[in-house]
Amino acid sequence: MPVGSPFHERTLALCESLSYRDWAGYYAVSSYEPLHEHEYNAIRNATALIDVSPLFKYIVSGKDAAALVDRVITRDAVRMDVGQVFYTPWCNELGQVLDDGTVSRLAPDRFRWTAAEPNLRWLRQNAAGLTVQIDDVSEQIAALALQGPTSAGVLRAVADADIDGLKYFRMTHGKIAGCEVDISRTGYTGDLGYEVWMRRDDALKIWDVLVEEGEAFDLRPTGLLALDVARVEAGLLLIDVDFFSAKKALTASQLYTPFEMGLSRLVDLNKERFIGRDALAREQASGSKRKIVGIEVKWPDVERLYDAVGLPPLATATASRVAVPVRADGVQIGRMTSSTWSPTLKKMVGLATVNASKSAPGSYVEVEHTVDAVRHFVGATIVDTPFFNPRRKTQTPPG
Repeated sequence: MPVGSPFHERTLALCESLSYRDWAGYYAVSSYEPLHEHEYNAIRNATALIDVSPLFKYIVSGKDAAALVDRVITRDAVRMDVGQVFYTPWCNELGQVLDDGTVSRLAPDRFRWTAAEPNLRWLRQNAAGLTVQIDDVSEQIAALALQGPTSAGVLRAVADADIDGLKYFRMTHGKIAGCEVDISRTGYTGDLGYEVWMRRDDALKIWDVLVEEGEAFDLRPTGLLALDVARVEAGLLLIDVDFFSAKKALTASQLYTPFEMGLSRLVDLNKERFIGRDALAREQASGSKRKIVGIEVKWPDVERLYDAVGLPPLATATASRVAVPVRADGVQIGRMTSSTWSPTLKKMVGLATVNASKSAPGSYVEVEHTVDAVRHFVGATIVDTPFFNPRRKTQTPPG
């Protein structure tokens, strides 16, 4: 049975919909209101306050901390500066992704690791022979995401920290309401945003200050339904939906490599050995057989299907996590795993795994679309991601 996060006392009082889901054993708000449109608008037009405490969190410390991080992740941790944050996958010996997450370098010999799935055993197994300590601090550290164009303004108002000097995928230390916090310029919305890391005992005090001071910036507590729409617009993958951990995959089609996930930029084959390197080098030389791509659905094709049965066109407000076939020339070439109507772009967009030979941007494909309980295919185009990529996301200082 799920338990409440460090912010549950506040989120429960605000959750009018009483709509929750289980996230890593915690109650996570799906939407605070019966519909999540206002929360989505906060992400794109103001500030969304999102409880991300259910993430698994580990502290890796000791003389060989950097060596362990470098051994496990696909990126070059040796070149990682103090205060820098890496988004990275990590793999098994066959180059198949186990999970993805962020690694923050807090000090020369100290890192904070976040993940969607439990990874403590894997880290400790691969620490053999190294002088390193790995602590699971998942329940001791609370975390909030502030995402949206006014999020920097909120933090300027409440935080004793250099917000204007904080670059994309960097972190800084500071105080909010007299409490020690780490602030990273990271998030899962593809927009200007930050994540605030704090001691569990300080969680409610910091929440209250953010909500009070954030009112002037249209801050709104936001649930996972709105976050799901935003992350698809940003082209961000979701584990167990767009890809699967090699630990949990049941079929060969559920096993993914970083190259298949479009993360080749995060694989450094020039560094010393890391787990999965040889397999990934072979894949780079031979080429991947499939690839995750962006899909733009041709909305006029959808409208014609509804017109044919006398119904108004329907674009559901929630993102779909139901996989549907993708075909080219009448032959299935893959599956679209996430899709959503983008309120910002006024398009239906999705993420799909397709055969590499059919993955070129601009390629015409068809995706399955059901109307009145009848399955049809509508036209679509393969495009590069992210679909939505505002300049403010990386601009320093933030606008």
